Amino acid sequence: MAISPQDIAQLARESFGLEVAAEALDGDVDQNFLLRQDSGERLVLKVAQEGRNQDLVALESSVFTHLAEYAVGIALPHLVGKGQWQGRQVRLLSWVPGELWVHRSERSAALRRDLGRALGRLDAALADFVHPAADRDHDWDLRHASRAARNVRWVPEASRRALLDAALQQYSGHLRALAPEVRRAVIHGDANDYNVTVSADGERVAGLFDFGDLGVSWLVAEPAISAAYIGLGEDDPWAAACDLLAGYQREYPLTDEEIGVFYPLVCTRLVVSIATAARRRAAGSSNAYHFATEERAWAALAKLMQLSPARARQEALEACGRPATAPRPFSKSEILAARQRHVGPSLSVSYRQPLHFQRGRGPYLFDQDDRPFLDLVNNVCHVGHCHPRVVAAAQRQMAQLNTNTRYLYAGLTEYATRLTAKLPEPLSVCYLVNSGSEANELALRLAQCHTGRDRMVVLEGAYHGHTGRLIELSPYKFRGPGGRGEPTGDVTVVPAPDSYRGRYRAMTPATGRLYAAEVESALAAAATSPAAFLAESLLSCGGQVEPPPEYFAGAFAAVRAAGGLCIIDEVQVGFGRVGDAFWGFELQGVVPDVVVMGKPIGNGHPLAAVVTTPEIASSFDNGMEFFCTFGGNPVSCAVGLAVLDVVEEEGLQERARRLGQRFRSGLEELATRHPLIGDVRGRGLFLGVELVRDRSSLEPAATEAQAVVEAAKQQGILLSTDGPLHNVIKIKPPLALDEHDVDRALRALDSAFAGVQG
Repeated sequence: MAISPQDIAQLARESFGLEVAAEALDGDVDQNFLLRQDSGERLVLKVAQEGRNQDLVALESSVFTHLAEYAVGIALPHLVGKGQWQGRQVRLLSWVPGELWVHRSERSAALRRDLGRALGRLDAALADFVHPAADRDHDWDLRHASRAARNVRWVPEASRRALLDAALQQYSGHLRALAPEVRRAVIHGDANDYNVTVSADGERVAGLFDFGDLGVSWLVAEPAISAAYIGLGEDDPWAAACDLLAGYQREYPLTDEEIGVFYPLVCTRLVVSIATAARRRAAGSSNAYHFATEERAWAALAKLMQLSPARARQEALEACGRPATAPRPFSKSEILAARQRHVGPSLSVSYRQPLHFQRGRGPYLFDQDDRPFLDLVNNVCHVGHCHPRVVAAAQRQMAQLNTNTRYLYAGLTEYATRLTAKLPEPLSVCYLVNSGSEANELALRLAQCHTGRDRMVVLEGAYHGHTGRLIELSPYKFRGPGGRGEPTGDVTVVPAPDSYRGRYRAMTPATGRLYAAEVESALAAAATSPAAFLAESLLSCGGQVEPPPEYFAGAFAAVRAAGGLCIIDEVQVGFGRVGDAFWGFELQGVVPDVVVMGKPIGNGHPLAAVVTTPEIASSFDNGMEFFCTFGGNPVSCAVGLAVLDVVEEEGLQERARRLGQRFRSGLEELATRHPLIGDVRGRGLFLGVELVRDRSSLEPAATEAQAVVEAAKQQGILLSTDGPLHNVIKIKPPLALDEHDVDRALRALDSAFAGVQG
């Protein structure tokens, strides 16, 4: 409801006994008025938004009383009186003198430092302020800035949306890494260029007002928010930000970790402001104040995002009197040159322009300039890169004991007990090794010892490891470049149960039974009976293929009828990734004889496992000792236990289910607009997008798939291609990502597909 100046003059007369002339002031939520008395005294009258929480109004009033006891050094408002107007709360406040910062044409570095010092003194005064309404939840709190991602869609220009996404990705990556080490405190939260006043000579800050965003947030958000606005219109907004930070540091020192997130928080505040303005414009707002900083914010953000985060952090530390002493790191070109001299050329690197990563945290990897990249392809770091709990477990155990399995230690039996408890009976006997390849080799030995046979049955497009024998069992390798072609003798290859490109094209139980019949036919035609059928529960290198229902039930029945074992490779699929189950094979309601695990089991630590039945383990106990020097050592077991703890306690299986549905739905929506997308498939956070040039002929679009991957990389999203035809974009991220990561990835893919098709 609009209120006229005449209404306000009448309200001042009736409620406060004042004869005034009223003039409307800018405001975001409340309606604000300047009151002028005949004596020349000025006051501010604030009429709260209809329905505004009374506790928040009380919070602001309480902080004025608290701050009156401190020498902050600048003018702050104080409460003169309060009342009601048509059910809305009204407060009469003192006037804060000075010229608005935004109206100053000349703003010196000394003035910016003075503002920083004033904010430092203010936050020092707020350090012991307590109020039950202070720990509030609102969208302007930078702790919740990722919510701005939902407003990015209201920005019409794709290039501008990409800029906001890049800044939000930077925020997510850096704050996830350091948020536990960043202090929380009550802060003003909105020292922008419309809320700060300057003395008449322009040499010092005169006052600060509008405590509407007061509340608990990160302490470093205080200078970051103000720095975002005082850099508007400046040739070098980052230099201006560092001036303010230096002043703040002098009065209220920040830690190195807090200084390290100052730059992404400055950028993020501009994103929140811009995205909120876009949403309000789309909703039809006519309040000019909602858009007062919009274009200046775009210009400042564009300049800030040209900086490398590493350089920005260094300059922030130097502004605070803390120059870094770290030695110069090797450059990308130096590393590439050394790699070409000393590392075998068959060990490839990703992307046309390789990436040089220096650290990782959560679902993010950070390059030499500390730019974050959302990792959507590394299923090894299952619970997130450098998860602190996993790192701490490894460090703690390494400092205490590391030996081998010929000695007794509780970690081995505790981990084997915990791991096998995740599997159905009778899978209860565990062997620990170092890698998925080693685990698959051991699984073959188990099958051979138990059956006395050598023949293996594998799927087209399969990959099971890099050893000589496993290459012979991996059509993805032996049929590819450098491969020797079809192995002779004891390997049978059966069709992959691919319901999109295969012989039978429907995701139905009937299709599953038809593919299972292919296994039965191949066994009947083979020269010898099988030792085992080896298959991934969902095909990874085979193209992110989920077998149709009842496939494994029929295939297992055929193999067992021929006297063979059923080995399921969960190296890339297990540990809750598929969301609806902990193991991929559970989706089909089957129980294998042997389960192979690797990659996610150790979150990047070399750890893998084979679990089988007591009967098969007894056959393997034939007099030849099994020993793995490093397999199951105390450090590996501590890491494995920590990974299990994180998966369970952080609900990562449920997260994979929920985010997988969100991701797949988004990909399916993209498919309605981008003809390159032939099929979207997978379960949980094990997803594939197959690209075709023609949806009728299914002509593979391998070149286009790689181009999409490269385009996504330019937007900070890491993907890769796979499948026998190299036309499937695979999505297998750490399970540490969140909804906003998924949404940003979908926007990046949308842009990438549009660019490639264009």
